[in-house]
Amino acid sequence: MNEISIILIEDHDLTRMGLRAALQSHSALKVIGEAANATQGLKLLETAKPDVAVVDIGLPDMDGIELTRKFKRSQAENGGQSTTKILILTMDHTEDAVLAAFAAGADSYYMKETSISKLTEAIQATHGGNSWIDPAIANVVLRKMRQGIPGESQGSDKPKTVKIEALASEYEQVLETYPLTQRELEILELIVAGCSNGQIAEKLYITVGTVKTHVRNILNKLCADDRTQAAVRALRSGLVA
Repeated sequence: MNEISIILIEDHDLTRMGLRAALQSHSALKVIGEAANATQGLKLLETAKPDVAVVDIGLPDMDGIELTRKFKRSQAENGGQSTTKILILTMDHTEDAVLAAFAAGADSYYMKETSISKLTEAIQATHGGNSWIDPAIANVVLRKMRQGIPGESQGSDKPKTVKIEALASEYEQVLETYPLTQRELEILELIVAGCSNGQIAEKLYITVGTVKTHVRNILNKLCADDRTQAAVRALRSGLVA
C-alpha cells in the first residue's frame, strides 16, 4: 500500500508536533510538510501537493475556511488537476462553522477532542474520496442534506454542496438480498433524526436490547461501520426521506 502524504497547517506548535508524532507512527501515513499559518500553508499546498492537508480552522492570518476556499478556487482555475483533499481540524461544531467549511470545499470535518486513532481513520477515508463527518456534527450535516447547502456568498459562481458517500452497487445488492424490515426502517428513521437507543426504545415501546439488535442488523445490511454512516447512506439511497 502506498503511503498517504500529509501536510499539517496548525499554528499551535505543541499541537502540530503531537499530530506529527502520532501520524508518523502509522505505517500508512507520512507527514511531508508543516505550516504555522495560512500564508505558509497555501504555498506548501502548491509545492508539496500532498494527498491530504489537515487544516486548523483557527489560523492567525486567515482562518482555515478561507484558506480552503482559496485553495479550492485555485484548483478549479488550474483545471482541477490537484487531488489534494482538505480535512478541517477544529473545536467548533456550530452550524455556521460546519456549513461554511463544507461550502468552502472542505472534504472532511474533524473535531480535535476525538482520539488520534480516529484521526488516522478520517485521513484514510478522506484520501479514499469519502467525506469524514465527525459524529459531533453529523446531525447538522444530515439536516442540511435534504435542503442542500447554499453556495458561497462571495466570490463563487457555482454553489457547493456536501459530498457524502452514496450507496455503492455492492451495498445495493446486499439490500436486495437482505432488505430492511418495516421495524428496521422505523428505527433507521429515528437514527437519522438523532435519537439514542434509549429514545428509540421509548418511542417504539421496545427494550434497549431489542433496539441494539435491530441497529446491528441495520449496520450489517447497509455495510456501515457506525450509526452516522448508516444514516448518511440511508439518506443518500432514499431509504429515508
